[in-house]
Formats: sequence, structure tokens, C-alpha cells
Amino acid sequence: MAFRDDKKTLSSVKSVAVVGGGVSGLAAAYKLKSQGVRVTLFEADERAGGKLRSVSRDGLIWDEGANTMMSCTFPEVWKLEKEFGSIILGAIRSKFSQRKDDNKERKNSSGERKKRGSFSFYGGMQTLTDGLCNELGDDLKLNSKVLSLSYNHDRNTLLDNWSVSYATNHKEYSPKPSFDAVIMTAPLCNVKEMKIKKMGLPFDLGFLPEVNYVPLSVIITTFKKENVKRPLAGFGVLVPSKEQQNSLKTLGTLFSSTMFPERAPSDVYLYTTFVGGSRDRNLAKASVDELKQVVTSDLRKLLGAEGEPALFKYRPCCFYWSKAFPLYGRNYNSVLEAINEMEGSLPGFFYAGNHRGGLSVGKAIASGCKAADLVLSYLNSSQLCSDLVDKMLTKWAVAMDHADGSYKTPFSSP
Repeated sequence: MAFRDDKKTLSSVKSVAVVGGGVSGLAAAYKLKSQGVRVTLFEADERAGGKLRSVSRDGLIWDEGANTMMSCTFPEVWKLEKEFGSIILGAIRSKFSQRKDDNKERKNSSGERKKRGSFSFYGGMQTLTDGLCNELGDDLKLNSKVLSLSYNHDRNTLLDNWSVSYATNHKEYSPKPSFDAVIMTAPLCNVKEMKIKKMGLPFDLGFLPEVNYVPLSVIITTFKKENVKRPLAGFGVLVPSKEQQNSLKTLGTLFSSTMFPERAPSDVYLYTTFVGGSRDRNLAKASVDELKQVVTSDLRKLLGAEGEPALFKYRPCCFYWSKAFPLYGRNYNSVLEAINEMEGSLPGFFYAGNHRGGLSVGKAIASGCKAADLVLSYLNSSQLCSDLVDKMLTKWAVAMDHADGSYKTPFSSP
């Protein structure tokens, strides 16, 4: 997709730094770039995409992190074509055209069309982030950990300026490029480790609350269909905490090959099982052998799965997320208040991500898009203010030049 080069208002003068290359940061960066803004996205890891990671191996496709986007809980996801155009539209269509008979919209008794409850991408959820990364190109800086941010304000031009200091994977401190605004999408625990200055003075981040993160293990298994004696209908099963008394230890299992038949051979069931969370933090970080035993035991009780899961001959098939997602508890209001305080105290600073708006993939995308919209409004208002100052200075200069050949404005140094 080619970006339009006819946006003169912002493209020639404005630049934005996006910190964090998860789906929120990628969405924000792409939207800004598509609007003609110069954007640089800094990602500390060797790859972008955050917890959207997909694996394709021996005829199987599975996701290590987020598996679907829910249209029923977040209808705005279906507006992605408007935001991102053909990047994901083709991926969605390729999935839905895979089996035309299964993908026809069903009608209820009133004749109204029912919306599909969830969707993913052919090739896994990483298809989305890979497409965004490709569009950003050299504007995406991997292995680039942001260490500090510095805000300054030019009284002569009324322009705000941000500088970003970051380190590469070789631990070399890089130059400090200048930006007109910053979108922060890193987790708050990472933000607290950064050094931020405002007008040359340290900006204290002590008001940011401690956020509790939940660990999670994702375990992928496959069984021959003939070895699953009680296959359940539907897309998966959740295990209530009270079922622990019946020796069920997993949180739930997605029937991945039922949801997306193209992800496994026709004679195989592909399952994605979640273990740990706030229910059992220690179990989340158990050994692969222990997790294998827990998962196979639960699947045997729930589905009548017999024998060893075939996929365990591949390593890794267990993925541990030490900070899978923030736990929204009683202190969540204090988290939102702290984010608002940070934004209000730092002009041109905007925050996006799953700390604000919700945990789902769709809401993370929406959070990044909203931050991009706010930045665009901010840049436009700053540009109007700067243009106004320039006009005022020009008029004063002409007037004073006619008077005595010199002039001093309220913005001039004494």
C-alpha cells in the first residue's frame, strides 16, 4: 500500500515517536504514517508484535498468545478496513473464503444477519502485525530500548520538542532525535524504569502505581480424532475455579482446529490450553513435563482424549508469559488517574495500550488508533498556534522597522 504524499500540513514538519512495538504501537504508528506524519517506532525486542506470535509447522498453525479477535464484544474491530485498508482485509477474506459453505452468514428467525463471534487470520494472528511491520519499513527500529525522554518548550516559537535516548542491542547509546510528540505504549512497569525530563528537570514518576501482572502458560496439543472419545461442540471450554475440587487445573481450552479448520489436517484436533493466571501463578511457570501432565489429564477428563498428545514431540509447544496481562482490580481507577496525570503534565505525551481501554486485541488496536487521532489533533493545533505566532512576529517586525529600525517582542530574550 502506497502512502499519499499530498498531505503538506503535517508531513513536511511534524514527527512522532512511538515507544513499544506491540499491536497498539504498530496501529498508532501506521495510522500516523498513513496521514503523512513522520513516525519512528522504537521496540526493545528483536521482533515487533508483542504477544501476537504465530507458528506454522508441518501442516499446523497455532498462536502462542492471543488467538482471536471478538466481534461480538468489540464491534469496532470490523471497522479495521477503514483504518488499515488492504493490510488485513486480504487476510480476513482469505480466511473466510477458505470454506464458502461454512462462511455464509446465517440468518435468524427474524431474517437479520448474525455477526460472526470471532475471527483470526489465515496464518495466525501474527499476520496482522507482520503486515503493519512491513508497511512501516525502516521507520520501525528493533532492538532499540528507550532509556529516557526529554521535553522542552521553545518560548520564541511556542513549539514543543521531545528528544529520545535509546540503546541498541550492542548497548551503544544512540543519538537523540527530535520529535513533536510521543506515544507511549510500553507497560507501566517499563515506563517507571525510564528517565523523563521536563524543561531540563527530572520528572518524577513516583505517582505511577504498582501494577499486578498475571503469568500464563499456553500449551499446544494435537490428538488424532479417533483418540478423542467425547469431542465437544463449540469453540472451546472454560474451567470454573470450583472445578479444581474435581482435579481440573487448567483455565480452559480453545478448540483451535474447530474454530479454524485450515490450521490442522482433517484427521487431527488442535487444542490451545491455558494454565496459571491469577488462579495458580506457580503452576503457570511449572516445567514442561508438569504442564504436559496437567493438560493431558484435563483433556482426558473433559474430552476423553486418549494417549499422548502428538505435538509434544516438537519443542517448544509450551509458551510462558511472565506478564501475560495486567490484572484489573480495585486499584484500576488509580492506574487510569495516573495515566491521565502523566499526559496532563507532559505536553505532547500520549499513552495507549492494554492498561487503558481493555485487554482484548481489538481494544488494544482501538487504543493505539485513538492515541494517533489525539496526536493528529494536537499537531494541528500546535501548527496553527505556531503559524499565528509567525504572523504576529512578522507584523510587529514590519511595524517596528518603520518606527526606529528595531523591535522587541514578548518572546524575545531580555
